[in-house]
Amino acid sequence: MLLFLTFIQTIFHYSFSQTTQNINVLLINEENNALAEKSFEVAKEYVSRNPSLGLAVDPIIVVGNRTDAKAFLENVCRKYTDMVSGKKPPHVVLDFTTTGVGSETIKSFTLALGLPTISGSFGQEDDLRHWQGLNMNQERYLLQVMPPADLLPELIRAIIIKQDITNAAVLFDDYFVMNHKYKSLLLNMPIRHLITPVKSFSEEDIKTQLQTLRELGITNFFVIGSLRTIDNVLNAANEKEYFGRKTAWFALTLDKGDIICQCNATIVLMQPTPDDSSKDRLEKLKTTYNMYGEPEIISAFYFDLSLRTFLAIKSLLDSGMWPKSMKYIGCDDFDGKNTPTRMIDLKTAFKEIKEPSSYAPIFIPNKGSMNGRSYVEFTTNLSAVTIQDGVLIGTKSLGKWKSGFSNDLNLTNVDMTNYSAPLVYKIVTVLKPPFVIKDEEAPKGFKGYCIDMIDEISQILKFDYEITVSPDGEYGYINKHGNWNGIIKELIEKRADIGLAAMAVMAERDEVVDFTVPYYDLVGITILMKVPRKSTSLFKFLTVLEDDVWLSILTAYFFISFLMWVFEKWSPYSYRNNREVYKDDDEKREFTLMECLRFCMTSLTHQGGGVTPKNLSGRLLAATWWLFGFTIVSSYSANLAAFLSVSRMDSPIESLDDLSKQYKIKYGPINNSTTMFYFKRMADIESKFYEIWEEMSLNDSLSDVERAKLDVWEYPVSTKYTKMWEAMTEAGMPKTEEEAIARVEASKSSREGFAWITDASDVRYLVMKNCDLQKVGNEFSKKPYAIAVQNGSPLKDQFDRVIIKLSNDRILEALKEKWWNDNPEAAQCEKEDDSTYGISIQNIGGVFIVTFVAISLACITVGLEHWWHIFRKRHAVTSVSQIQPETKTSKLLLFTKESDINISRSNLET
Repeated sequence: MLLFLTFIQTIFHYSFSQTTQNINVLLINEENNALAEKSFEVAKEYVSRNPSLGLAVDPIIVVGNRTDAKAFLENVCRKYTDMVSGKKPPHVVLDFTTTGVGSETIKSFTLALGLPTISGSFGQEDDLRHWQGLNMNQERYLLQVMPPADLLPELIRAIIIKQDITNAAVLFDDYFVMNHKYKSLLLNMPIRHLITPVKSFSEEDIKTQLQTLRELGITNFFVIGSLRTIDNVLNAANEKEYFGRKTAWFALTLDKGDIICQCNATIVLMQPTPDDSSKDRLEKLKTTYNMYGEPEIISAFYFDLSLRTFLAIKSLLDSGMWPKSMKYIGCDDFDGKNTPTRMIDLKTAFKEIKEPSSYAPIFIPNKGSMNGRSYVEFTTNLSAVTIQDGVLIGTKSLGKWKSGFSNDLNLTNVDMTNYSAPLVYKIVTVLKPPFVIKDEEAPKGFKGYCIDMIDEISQILKFDYEITVSPDGEYGYINKHGNWNGIIKELIEKRADIGLAAMAVMAERDEVVDFTVPYYDLVGITILMKVPRKSTSLFKFLTVLEDDVWLSILTAYFFISFLMWVFEKWSPYSYRNNREVYKDDDEKREFTLMECLRFCMTSLTHQGGGVTPKNLSGRLLAATWWLFGFTIVSSYSANLAAFLSVSRMDSPIESLDDLSKQYKIKYGPINNSTTMFYFKRMADIESKFYEIWEEMSLNDSLSDVERAKLDVWEYPVSTKYTKMWEAMTEAGMPKTEEEAIARVEASKSSREGFAWITDASDVRYLVMKNCDLQKVGNEFSKKPYAIAVQNGSPLKDQFDRVIIKLSNDRILEALKEKWWNDNPEAAQCEKEDDSTYGISIQNIGGVFIVTFVAISLACITVGLEHWWHIFRKRHAVTSVSQIQPETKTSKLLLFTKESDINISRSNLET
């Protein structure tokens, strides 16, 4: 019986020794990743202490610096060469590098030499640069499984989607590699976010970092790292008083344990937990194999990755799927073209291993490459941790999350909105009255049409907002290098959620951001000019002749009148000196000095001067005066008509074409404005058309018939915009709106000055406020105004619905009425009379004034005449009654005088 047992034992031992596989492993690790190497040693010990696995692992370990790729590669090549030359070439390379040039160098090394590799490095498929574009065979033996630290940040994305968070800061420490997640983590999500490492363990440095984030309007903070890092950040936040209703804090860690911070806050804590089916195995590995490395999920990951690799190689060897003769080339032998062809299906063998996991199962996709798509499917617990005075006073379970790229939160009937900051959108704007006006007394510091509109939208969609002006005050333009500025840049770089301004929808802008439906009518470009103020004067009829001419006329008038009086006085043939001769004439007129003045005055009128002097000399003088008067009156009449009509004959600027065809009025838009780019592009297009036409005309390959079709006397395409662009450049474009308005107001007339070409909305508002400005011409190049949001933002659809509703409810129409027609800043301008078809009273009213003055003088004169007549009559009666008769002589004299008085009175009465 004893002999039989000995025989059975010998057979069993012989059988076992036949199935044991010796596996040569080249383990490549990097500094600061000792936990991975320790887990590898545990896996090696596990194999050696479990002979039923039939494995014997012979490793060669290389540790290098991730930043010194050259030295790292030299060390790896040396170890690899030693293995090949020692007849122990590696069956597999275990790559425990995490990231950086060192990790990429190792992948390049294994790819070039065709070495079967299992990698535990960070990165999704597109992040593994040297393993991109692998062929089908290479995808079977160059494999990568993402570590848990590469999956946990995906939970941030799930929370942001669930909570509809609009801003976030992600702070991480050295436990996590986030370089490749700066773009991919929150890709195509409408959220302003920053992903930044915790700068140091110094509380002062962290406080400065948090203050910077708060100044950027960040209210949701995600801290991902060790519990030590989380505690430091929370303590710094407590010092800055950043806990409260306006902020939310989320902590993600791979460590076990509780948060210990000197703060009063509620934090959402997220920690992975092993699957129920793996807990016993994990505890056994700790107690039996001393696998106490922390975080335990990382220890378990590297243990499972190592053990699974060993078993996969053994499976290939046992099944005969491993090539019987493997060709290995050295590092120095590689010439870029001699990579060995491997027919090793390590991927299938790795996937089919049934060994239970020590923490959570590894997910491997059924189809396609597993690189960047394989990971540990661990579960993460979410809980709300309440801390008061540094003491944990309560923990509330919120739910779970299964690791993955698109997995949602599994909440336990909890409203997570209580654990996130209020919904606050960051709005960036550009000041442009009346759309957006700075007002320190307004609730948000701004007022205007757009502000009233966003208030209406926020009430319907239940959100709050913070609004700031664009850093450079621009709407957003792209330069020749493809870089944007203004509002568009803020949206692209996710520093703002909404672009709210009088911003036109343009094709290039629509490529990088999303626009809502238009909230305002189509707005084009038009011209702002100064209102031509026609000079008016009540005595404008006197300005027809210059002052020296009027003085000369007056001098001639008085001189001729004086000469006529002299001729009347001294001529022997005048009426004055020949009364007897002319006593029977019906027309008798003695030309006294007053009569001469009256004659010369009336001779200039249609009434004529009346009876002419009797003497020949006087008549010659009168004829001379008539000739002079006829010439003066005719010249005056002609010039007066022309003078009053010249302003009506002035043809004003009425369109862009009129502006382009003249040169006295300078014109242009604001430099670097939308209008400027419009004219520049139109000029460039005309230039390109000319080049095309010129190339066609000078093309030697054209036949005579084809060339005849192009034979024209002049260039067939307009060059209007080219000429206008040259004129604008020469005139100098204003740098600011204030400068443009000042140049327009400084214009001297409608034929000399400056015309500002800009948005019609600007022109309408300025004309509404300033009576000296006017809108000229029709609008052209019309574009709608709309709200801009980040590309792919759900706000677009939400805002579209609300804007359409506001339009249908005529609320937008009411806002237009409020900010334009009923604007308290609107100037009350006098309507200018249209004097196109007649002479205005302002120019001819002086004639009526002169007539009124003359009538007034006549009335005063008649009053004086009446008074003088009464005065003389009373004086005469009083004089007679005071005489005392003393002598006969005196009585006789008195009688005589009284008789004369009576006779005079009788004559008067007659």
